[in-house]
Amino acid sequence: MSSLAQKIPTAARIVLGLVFFVFGLNGFLQFMPQPPMTGAPASFMGALAATGYMFPLIKGTEVIAGLLLLSGRFVPLALALVAPVVVNIVAFHAILAPAGLPMALVVLAAEVYLGWAYRDAYAPMLRARVLPTATDRESAPAGFQAAR
Repeated sequence: MSSLAQKIPTAARIVLGLVFFVFGLNGFLQFMPQPPMTGAPASFMGALAATGYMFPLIKGTEVIAGLLLLSGRFVPLALALVAPVVVNIVAFHAILAPAGLPMALVVLAAEVYLGWAYRDAYAPMLRARVLPTATDRESAPAGFQAAR
């Protein structure tokens, strides 16, 4: 593999991590002004805000996943955490606010590319049939009785 090909996943990981960390943090600190919205996009955002918990949950997830991506630790977990966020970003811009669709597609491309780059980490959970890990008395920690 060429030197450039080895650096592409790192570059994509850092760019995606920055996007989620910065925009997630902006959800709490509002350091970047948001353009005013009207119509369906405003109604959708208003509904999320009205729940009282949805924006903190989404933005908190973005900050945590962004930090994981930037640190290079638990990258497959970070990608799994932001996958539904990415789907919503793309759907929001494809259906309600098309002006932001190009950036949403860049985020989607980075997510899909990194998912492919880390595909070995997802292989176990993509098996059709998996049995739970058996616990027996010999392998159980001290003081723990395995159910039989």
